[in-house]
Amino acid sequence: MTCLTKIPYTDISQQHAAIKEKLLAAVERVIDHGKFVLGPQVEEFESRFAQLCQTKHALGVGNGTDAIILALKAVGVGPGDEVITVANTFVSTVSSIIAVGAKPVLVDVRDDYNIDPRLIEKAITPRTKALLPVHLTGRPADMDPIVSVARKHHLKVVEDCAQAVGAEYKGQKVGSLGDIGCFSFHPLKTLNACGDGGAIVTNDEQFYQKVKILRDNGMKNRSECVAWSGNSRLDTIQAAILLVKLDCLKQWTEKRIENAKFYQKELSKLDSIRFPVDQPYEKAVYHTFVIQADKREALIDYLAQKGIGTKIHYPIPVHLQPVAQELGYKKGDLPVTEKQSQEILSLPVYPELSQENLAYIVQMIKEFYES
Repeated sequence: MTCLTKIPYTDISQQHAAIKEKLLAAVERVIDHGKFVLGPQVEEFESRFAQLCQTKHALGVGNGTDAIILALKAVGVGPGDEVITVANTFVSTVSSIIAVGAKPVLVDVRDDYNIDPRLIEKAITPRTKALLPVHLTGRPADMDPIVSVARKHHLKVVEDCAQAVGAEYKGQKVGSLGDIGCFSFHPLKTLNACGDGGAIVTNDEQFYQKVKILRDNGMKNRSECVAWSGNSRLDTIQAAILLVKLDCLKQWTEKRIENAKFYQKELSKLDSIRFPVDQPYEKAVYHTFVIQADKREALIDYLAQKGIGTKIHYPIPVHLQPVAQELGYKKGDLPVTEKQSQEILSLPVYPELSQENLAYIVQMIKEFYES
């Protein structure tokens, strides 16, 4: 294989090519019945998604950010409250806390890129209302100690599951481990819409009913408005698309895991590469396969020259973003997060990668460090 090989970081077109006719047929059915808002496919998707997540309820919403905002509101987070989360996530995790008028309190992470449960309790104040763990990269956070601290201090647990559809912690699906779980179906997610989409899952009837009202302009029914709220409903067309993809999710996830295991086996031999080790109690679904690499920038350039696409998730931690200056954090406050941000690199891991693709990526990484 020559250096002209093109392996993009991700390739949605390959995914869609295999199921294009099913997707078009699903969209056509929605066009034919014309129920574009909260149509029958939304209800069917919610039922199947709740079953997937091992929860009693699921509600489709407009996107993953809205899912967190509505979930925080549903559990009672508002102005003056504090929510504990991490800074190595996508900015929307933290901006959602700001959006409900609360204050984000950021703590450091472990080597697995997820929140360090040991640091949570000392971050709790009388204003703390909720914990917002993120299952980053598709690996579940260590939920037992997180939930234990939350229960001890009478806090709610809102899970950010945007990257972790189908991930498991001790045999239990993410989203079902806390009080309420939030998902994104952005086109780059493992279960992805052809546009934006999101969902909230919960076993709590009260939270379910609150979100159902809040996502629909505060309407209790067609005539009665009982809360001031916005509008964030999963489109029927997107639900129809997601129903098609739900049938493929198990196969896609298994292939991602297989690809990740290949990387783990081959790259573990390199001293210049580090990555989290799978624990017996967890099932990671590998939305991303993130390594920590010596000489990262040079490696990125080298792989690009060899036709291999990579990404960094995320190069600037939230607490060091320009907009976050008002939160009062400075460089050095979250040392593990900051060190990782200088070394992390996401390799292609999508299901459509061939064994030849994977072998070539590994070969080029090895050549870089051995040259």
